[in-house]
Amino acid sequence: MYVGTLSFDLLLGDVRSLKEKRSVVRPIVAELQRRYAVSVAEVEHLDLHRRAGIGLAVVAGDTAHITDVLDQCERLVAGRPEVELLSVRRRLHGDDD
Repeated sequence: MYVGTLSFDLLLGDVRSLKEKRSVVRPIVAELQRRYAVSVAEVEHLDLHRRAGIGLAVVAGDTAHITDVLDQCERLVAGRPEVELLSVRRRLHGDDD
């Protein structure tokens, strides 16, 4: 069994309140869940209205599937015009970790 994780650090565009932030972040989280069946949530910068940290995880029996899913998730987030992707951290955890 392998677990792959991604952590996104995002800079949001013209957002002036936490309510506006939610209207940007929630659709991204929902689309990742719907399209790729991953566990995903906003996990960092909860009190800042122009920054967001999103974390996701996927579990599979082989690393090739995990790598493919993580690549697709990263492309989806990077392609969103309303956010700027500041950094991405990827980790792969195996049975021997």
